[in-house]
Amino acid sequence: MTQTAAASTATPRTPRQAGRVHRAWFVAAVAFVTIIGSAAFASLPGLLIEPLHEEFDWSRGTIGFAVSVNLALYGITAPFAAALMDRFGIRRVVALALLVIAGGSVATVWMTAAWQLVLFWGVLVGLGSGSMALAFAATVTNRWFTARRGLVTGILTAAGASGQLVFLPLLSWLVEDHGWRPAAVTVSLTALAVVPFVWLLLRDHPADVGLAPYGGTYAPKPAPVPGAARRALTVLSKAARTGPFWLLAGTFAICGASTNGLVKTHFVPAAHDHGMPVTAAAGLLAVIGVFDVIGTVASGWFTDRFEARRLLAVYYALRGVSLLFLPMLLAPAVHPPMIFFIVFYGLDWVATVPPTIALCREHYGEDGAIVFGWVLASHQVGAAVVAFLGGLARDVFGSYDVVWYASGALCAMAALMSMVIRRRPAPAKTAVPAGA
Repeated sequence: MTQTAAASTATPRTPRQAGRVHRAWFVAAVAFVTIIGSAAFASLPGLLIEPLHEEFDWSRGTIGFAVSVNLALYGITAPFAAALMDRFGIRRVVALALLVIAGGSVATVWMTAAWQLVLFWGVLVGLGSGSMALAFAATVTNRWFTARRGLVTGILTAAGASGQLVFLPLLSWLVEDHGWRPAAVTVSLTALAVVPFVWLLLRDHPADVGLAPYGGTYAPKPAPVPGAARRALTVLSKAARTGPFWLLAGTFAICGASTNGLVKTHFVPAAHDHGMPVTAAAGLLAVIGVFDVIGTVASGWFTDRFEARRLLAVYYALRGVSLLFLPMLLAPAVHPPMIFFIVFYGLDWVATVPPTIALCREHYGEDGAIVFGWVLASHQVGAAVVAFLGGLARDVFGSYDVVWYASGALCAMAALMSMVIRRRPAPAKTAVPAGA
């Protein structure tokens, strides 16, 4: 074979030539922007509880139920969405999900009954957001990166917190000064604005542009996997026969209960109960978002270097301690101990995600993204239960204190469960490309 012919049959070059930025980083940037934009709808539920209670006289338990449906569907949809991305591609699934979110959010403007809140915000926005869940970040990371997976996972996870930082102050101002309807419309328009970025800039697989994953070797794009629902259920069936799956699912259920279900949903009304203005409480949640970015990116860096199960144990233990102190810190004004809690808790908010994804990948290989989707489902079920029970506890006891204490105890249990996850020999590390 001549030199020319040999060159023509060579496989595409390995990623990241000297002096060039690998395309994977651009894909990660698009995913980051997409997740930031979609974070608007995740910022709103905690701000809706008081306005909807005052306008429609719905109980906090009823409103919490609608939020719990949203959170549960967010989780249950995730593993099927990961399988659908294997079948139809990331772009199509994410773009459709954003359209569903936009439709469900704007439809709430005309609702007059509680069942419509459950349908529009609970079902439609829940289904759409589930397809935009962390399984999306896991799929992008698994396809486009071999090296730096922990770091990229941390960055994409932090994107949700960045979106919270951007939208919470705006949405709280809209709710306080103009009512909740303009805030719902803002969520809808934001979801629509992200669609062009996804459709025009996101690519499903490195082979689509003739590249290898960052830090890996070139492989042809796999054929679409038919039977997305069947595959998701098959992966669940296999994973459910293993101990690590149930430990990961249990710890992540507690993670969801102590973050999305409790703090994101009930912190603002709980602070308002103690005389704190809604805008000030929402501002504190936004500050949590600032430190969440730092904590999650750092957690991704740690995950590339330290044992994931030990990281999880530390994260859950520290979170539990912070929640036990929170009832003593709530007051009409923001004071230094509350600021310390916000910083401390913010660093830990979703720091659990990179090591959890790493453990799913370690134990379940190519099915890791779908397994993580099911683990994420448990996260959202835990969040849904506490979103409902938190509102119910407030109706029954007139206070959220019992929920804070119970969540602190659950976090201690999650720390112990994390240490029980068995170790598995890690595969040999791939050398990091020159210039990384």
